[in-house]
Amino acid sequence: MLDNLKTETRNQRSTDLDQLSTLSVLELMQEEDAKVSLAIREKLPEIERVTKCVIASFKQGGRLIYTGAGTSGRMGILDAVECVPTFGTDPDMVQGVIAGGDEAIRMAVEGAEDSVEQGMKDLEKLNLSDKDIVLGVAASGRTPYVIGGLQYAARVGAATASLACNKDAEISNYAEYPIEIITGPEVLTGSTRLKAGTAQKMVLNMISTAAMIGIGKTYSNLMVDVQPTNEKLIVRAKSMIREMTGCDYETASKYYELSRHQVKVAVIMLLAELDYEEAQRKLQEADGFIRRALQQK
Repeated sequence: MLDNLKTETRNQRSTDLDQLSTLSVLELMQEEDAKVSLAIREKLPEIERVTKCVIASFKQGGRLIYTGAGTSGRMGILDAVECVPTFGTDPDMVQGVIAGGDEAIRMAVEGAEDSVEQGMKDLEKLNLSDKDIVLGVAASGRTPYVIGGLQYAARVGAATASLACNKDAEISNYAEYPIEIITGPEVLTGSTRLKAGTAQKMVLNMISTAAMIGIGKTYSNLMVDVQPTNEKLIVRAKSMIREMTGCDYETASKYYELSRHQVKVAVIMLLAELDYEEAQRKLQEADGFIRRALQQK
């Protein structure tokens, strides 16, 4: 029953919401949002387990697949699509699947989340394998579509994880690695695009970012695999080369071109005094980690 879910109960702090001033509404929302980070902190061990599983999946050529409905599904898609420009990943490496398909990204598709069978069918289209990990996202923790996806993933041997915003969530029973972030009643009753959605965004950010760090997609705190698809990102790429090697901007620009627009290769070329082919080989042998490549003899 929805009445038993904390995300669906009334928040006693906001029962006079329609009588508050605009500033008071904003203050109340900010105060409630501040609780989200604390709720996430309590679940860091669970988030760590999922992240390590994602890293293991990536290292064996597997994928991270988010599945969800409504806001939860959109959060998965948002995180997935942002991995491509941020970390230079193949679009297939991190994917988001939403109940109702692409139409549901922009507009609610009524009833789409209620089908266990559709949750299975949508993941079946992705040709899942035991190298992949499926992370089911549902604020309520009971969405049939997500349950179906997790059931199918388990059937083909993929790793399974879940993210819910209620305690003892039903989807936790279908995941090897469940995460439950208890965000409590929303300021606007049942509107889980608020605190629950914020919690989901934060946790998915943490998992994907830490996983990318774990497979060598960063150097220090720099996005060294960023795709230079516009002028701003090209300048950023050259600036990273300059900052990591201590060279001037002109030299950074030169090696940006010599490295075929690959920041990591440019850095190795400069610091190890190698040509493109040798720097590329060292990076591959180091599984994409700059530090490891530079330590090789």
